[in-house]
Amino acid sequence: MDERVDRRNFIGSLGVAATVAATAYVAAPRAAGAVAKPKGKIPVTSFKVGHMTFQTGPGAALGAPALKGHTLAADEINAEGGFLGARKIVTITADEAAGVDGNVKELRRMKLSEGIDWFTGVISAGDTVALAPVAEELEIPTIFTDGCTDHLFDVVVKKPKYVFRVTNILSSDAVSCMVAASRTWPNIKRIAHIHPDYNFGRVQFVHSKIAAEKLYPGSEIVSEGWPKLFAGDYTAHITKAIASKPDLLVTSLWGGDYVSFYKQALRFGMYDNMKVIANIGFGIEPSALGKDHPEGILAGAHANYHFTYPPGNEWPLNKQFVERYHKRWNEYPNYAAEGAYTTLYLLKYAIEKANDLLGTWPEPSQIITMLEGMVMATPAGYLYIRPEDHSGFKPTVVGFSKNVPEYPFPIWDPDRIIVQDVRNVSAPPDWPKPGDGHDDPSATYNWIKTTWPTRSI
Repeated sequence: MDERVDRRNFIGSLGVAATVAATAYVAAPRAAGAVAKPKGKIPVTSFKVGHMTFQTGPGAALGAPALKGHTLAADEINAEGGFLGARKIVTITADEAAGVDGNVKELRRMKLSEGIDWFTGVISAGDTVALAPVAEELEIPTIFTDGCTDHLFDVVVKKPKYVFRVTNILSSDAVSCMVAASRTWPNIKRIAHIHPDYNFGRVQFVHSKIAAEKLYPGSEIVSEGWPKLFAGDYTAHITKAIASKPDLLVTSLWGGDYVSFYKQALRFGMYDNMKVIANIGFGIEPSALGKDHPEGILAGAHANYHFTYPPGNEWPLNKQFVERYHKRWNEYPNYAAEGAYTTLYLLKYAIEKANDLLGTWPEPSQIITMLEGMVMATPAGYLYIRPEDHSGFKPTVVGFSKNVPEYPFPIWDPDRIIVQDVRNVSAPPDWPKPGDGHDDPSATYNWIKTTWPTRSI
């Protein structure tokens, strides 16, 4: 079931020259002799990066690794002298647990009082939707490392100038998991859902629903549960789902909420009575899951990175990243750690590319131009920044949970990993957005509804 997308073929599928595989930038520290000499006079003032992520509360199950990934990359880059060997990174942090209004105020403070040069981070989809217009208004160059709701670039900022994102859109989580489920469990008729009651959960639900309509024709939704974010107690939603007697349960609970959910679900024997998709169940810091986590769950890892994939014998860049991260923090990276780590290297190489072309320290607009259309080899594989909407894309990866002797927590079963071309589960860049001829929730939703054939049964 390991249906892998060859990395060179993925690059070719993006319309990028085949030679990019040999020339793509690499998200990793370089040997001293390989550090490029900058051109022109480079300022030596520090480069201030604002990094916002959950540092406290249940969201820290994703946010803490994100800050660790960012810190590891910053330290590696600063060991080379900083950007272009001269401008060391100084990180100004903020706790995303302050809430949407507090986070908006903090972004403004970072720019107007701290004078940040760049902004990164953010876990919550609701926060990226609120912060992106502020970043555009104040001309704050921004790379979101998560919070990847389709709504951001479909509706809120349709033509971003300053805002980028490094991870696949949320709809690809739901759609890729449903595609994988249909290949594995083709006879599903009754589907239950449990999702957090805010933008992220709603996006996951509607895209799981439209994909199921095409992949499981004649199926019905027999139960919906909408717990509040960070609710902690999911008993009522679990018992409601069990009572509906579904063949399949789909959930997008994440972080500490997912841990609480699966442990409570075990007590009710939920996993004995239905198949389960956890759209980002493996997005959490790996050790947060215990050996009690059920096996055989179809688990996504939002942004499509789990530290065991790509395997080190195929992609040494991941093996090296995992080793450095584990040595520094004594734990294994999750997708949020990899995304934040990759973000600083993406910025680093955009700066270097601009400097090579211009012969001086580049202005923000010139760095932005370099980011558009960039391809970079990352621990997760090749990342492509789509120039039309500044979205990051990479092959989507899901797998089935399995306990193995090597780790005290479950990982993806190496023999049951499903990799798909992201173009097969997301709308092309020129597809009409909501309000442009349709009122569907997203471009991808409308694209699936309009172009996907209904599976024969």
